[in-house]
Amino acid sequence: MPAKLTRRSFLGSTAAAMAAAHSIMPRAHGAEVIPGFDQTRTDYDKTKAWKPFSDRKIRVGLVGYGVCKFSAQFEFQNHPNVEVVAVSDLFPDRCAALAERVKCRKTYPSLEEMVKDDKIEAIFVATDAPSHARHCIEVLNHGKHVCTAVPAFRGDIEDAERLLACVRKNRGLVYAMFETSVFHDDLYAMEKLYAADVFGHIVYSEGEYCHPHTLGGPSIGSYKDWRKNGSPMWYPTHATAYYVSVTHGSFVDVSCQGTPLFDKSKRAPNGIGNIFKSEVGLFRTSEGGLSRMIICGSQGEYLEAGRLRGEYAGYSWHNGLAAGFVGDAEGKKRLKKALEKGVQTKKPALPPGVSAGGHGGSHGYLADDFIDAILRGRKPAVDVIDALNMTVPGYYAHLSAMKGGEKLKIPQYSL
Repeated sequence: MPAKLTRRSFLGSTAAAMAAAHSIMPRAHGAEVIPGFDQTRTDYDKTKAWKPFSDRKIRVGLVGYGVCKFSAQFEFQNHPNVEVVAVSDLFPDRCAALAERVKCRKTYPSLEEMVKDDKIEAIFVATDAPSHARHCIEVLNHGKHVCTAVPAFRGDIEDAERLLACVRKNRGLVYAMFETSVFHDDLYAMEKLYAADVFGHIVYSEGEYCHPHTLGGPSIGSYKDWRKNGSPMWYPTHATAYYVSVTHGSFVDVSCQGTPLFDKSKRAPNGIGNIFKSEVGLFRTSEGGLSRMIICGSQGEYLEAGRLRGEYAGYSWHNGLAAGFVGDAEGKKRLKKALEKGVQTKKPALPPGVSAGGHGGSHGYLADDFIDAILRGRKPAVDVIDALNMTVPGYYAHLSAMKGGEKLKIPQYSL
């Protein structure tokens, strides 16, 4: 896949390779680069410059500056339609570092204090994953737009219904989930072509989130060790986006299997009783096709990737073709017709000064999309329905794996 770097390519086998890899992405104050943040190369439509829709500046608060330094990674501080007016982190040193990074003087010791600030119009929630839904509900209930890091919730399935009910109650506010795969060059093209009916129905699709990890080794640090107490499919959105964000459909049922450590003597259940290090689910889609979704922790290439096969055409960067498109005569005719009608398969230009960032050049696009959705009063790229349709299936996939692959139905959501 073009522009995808392997773990070897960014860690390198020499000091020189390490220095080169660190130079192509924002550094986390000297910390080792986390896979995915190094994937900065991306393409866009260079024939059209970004044009401002409004000169209004949305007053934004940023919350969370942990291991990934996420609050500063999405370019809010550089967007011409944003004024970062406050930042927050539970740890004073992190809060101060975030304030310095985004050049903001106002700080709060917690999100719960920040939401009381009437000057703030929107908040980016980059807190611990188990708190995402609760924090987004808190923000919305204080009359502010909200965007959140993935996943929409983690662990408590009732959070899905609580979040949906809150968004319904606050219909005038924007809720967005920042799923990075949505602005990968290939997924962006797939979505546009699917909407133009180039593929027909999707017969089969795949999504893969494979994070290089030494089995038995320590996990990435996390607040209250939340990363240690879950299952692979509780963090599924980098994979499930490769169907949900392409079609804006859903998964209706799942059969899933998990892989534990091969050394049985080391299979100690974690805080939720999980022993699986990787999980693979086979999902039935709302249009009748099948999807295979993989969440894998092992060695190998870092992947936030996917591909699809439709009635008339398919799309995959793993087929050796730079364009990714493969189709029969009908598929090629549909593609030609779509392009003649002006379908754009490349992302638009970003505002001057806003970097595309990591995870396939998605960071800047997610922030820009959120701000534009507020200014125009439209749905963001990942609204609450798509967010739940990406996240909830992982919860049921893990339940299936715990039941030896039993097929389970997945709830369906609508506004």
